[in-house]
Amino acid sequence: MSLLLLLGGLLAGRVASVCPSVCSCSRGHRMVDCSSRGLTKLPPGLQHNINYLNLSFNSLQGLDSQLTHYAHLRTLDLSFNRLEALPPGLPRSLWDIRAAGNHLRWLDKNDTAYHWNLKALDLSDNELERVVFINNTLPSLRHLNLSRNRFWTVPTNMPHNLASVDLSHNYLARILPGSLDRLPRLTRFYLHANRFSRLPEGAFQKLAALEVLTLGDNPWACEEEENIAKLLAWAEQTRATVLGCPCYTKPVCGRQAAAGRERHSAPFTEEPPLWVDGPSPGHPADWALFEAGKYQDRWGANDSAGREAFAWTPPTSSGRASTHTSATARPPGTNKSRAASSRNKSHGLLSDSQTFPLIVLVLTALNTF
Repeated sequence: MSLLLLLGGLLAGRVASVCPSVCSCSRGHRMVDCSSRGLTKLPPGLQHNINYLNLSFNSLQGLDSQLTHYAHLRTLDLSFNRLEALPPGLPRSLWDIRAAGNHLRWLDKNDTAYHWNLKALDLSDNELERVVFINNTLPSLRHLNLSRNRFWTVPTNMPHNLASVDLSHNYLARILPGSLDRLPRLTRFYLHANRFSRLPEGAFQKLAALEVLTLGDNPWACEEEENIAKLLAWAEQTRATVLGCPCYTKPVCGRQAAAGRERHSAPFTEEPPLWVDGPSPGHPADWALFEAGKYQDRWGANDSAGREAFAWTPPTSSGRASTHTSATARPPGTNKSRAASSRNKSHGLLSDSQTFPLIVLVLTALNTF
């Protein structure tokens, strides 16, 4: 009887570790990629101990509380589905939630409350107009991406330990008093491509750790000399690097730029969308992949195709800024079919650079005979 029980246990373990038929799995089936499968519901057969789940580029509209019992899950990618709200009851074990490119219209206080372990939250490219956070319930959150939404004012009561916030490509026109007063660790703040015409005096004064601020591509009221002069004076004297100085006075402001320590030549309206393009020098990648480990890209195997957008990178040794692709920003016209067709290109015939040496080799062999 004991032998039968042992065999039964082994067989049950084998069944439990089977990868869902519509997905691909690695690392003992704990990393599961179900992206671009046309899913409308959670696939059956997921292990209870998975730590990475990619459900991006599907047709999911809601998951109710189906993910709650995956207590080992660290990274959850729900990007580019049809969600109108974050699924309720997400496991508290999560370090990284990606829900870009959905139809989210609001973020309620209970959607993220008490996610003690959450380090990165990407809600870019949605329809958000407001978000509500509860004080002291997101102590580990370092990176917040709210770009390409519908915000009119900078959200208030943002988690206090944030290191980077991306609010670019919104409709921001105001920063309410006190909104930025309790962000002592904020180092990177992206506000380019909004509708700011003026800012209250001292708006960024309490951002003591600020290193990079982007202000380009905003309709500044340059004719209001008194107001804009104060903003320009602050931009010139701040220890942070300001990319896209108001009123097109110069591409880069700040004391570091004035001292010639950083030189840039690219337009500064497209700073990188936070953590997705990799860390800059001096910023360790404590946000990326976590224990999910090393895989072909941050969106699952071969799944970065079709999500290309040029983004600024730190200057090279020649002093020039370079561009590369981003895995989060979705340029106009990008869709699932484009992503699928782009992904298939890598499986075709040899490229020209591979074919030419091959032809030379064949001709040399023929001449030998």
